[in-house]
Amino acid sequence: MQRRTILKYSTASATAFALGGAVLLSHAQTPASPQPPTHVAEAVPGAVFSGSARLRFLGFDVYDSALWVTPGFKAANYAQSPLILELTYLRSLGGQAIAKRSISEMRRSGPISAEQEQRWLAAMQQSFADVKSGDRITGVHNPVSGARFWFNGLARAPINDAEFSRLFFGIWLSSATSEPGLRTALLANAPA
Repeated sequence: MQRRTILKYSTASATAFALGGAVLLSHAQTPASPQPPTHVAEAVPGAVFSGSARLRFLGFDVYDSALWVTPGFKAANYAQSPLILELTYLRSLGGQAIAKRSISEMRRSGPISAEQEQRWLAAMQQSFADVKSGDRITGVHNPVSGARFWFNGLARAPINDAEFSRLFFGIWLSSATSEPGLRTALLANAPA
């Protein structure tokens, strides 16, 4: 009984902090191939590997992240350049929980109106499936048209809103991120 309670707490805690919170960050994890995922390579021509890291919470591995950016990318102006961010999950998390936590983290980079929150939450819940260990969510930021997502290489509903995309990718790349160590690792090979 006690073991089951501990497992429930661990899963709930990891879900609650899937995109932030008190996190230990391991050293950058280099993906098997520093090439962008083939299913999104055409979306960001010329993208080059920038960095990677593992997000950990309470000793539990949550996901590995990897970032690809375009030549001329500047970290301080991340939202002005196309980029690819891929998260490879290392545990099960609900898509709804990921979307809700995303809204909380997005608020760090800028204000969000009640109307935007409702619209964006609904759009993310459509785009983000429940994940289990080994599942990948790949996001492409386009500063003009917004964000596109893939789940295990299959296209999901895009979110055609440049402001959403800026704030969403700011979860990892904004100087206001809750995880500055993760940001540093993702930007390790990118120009400042």
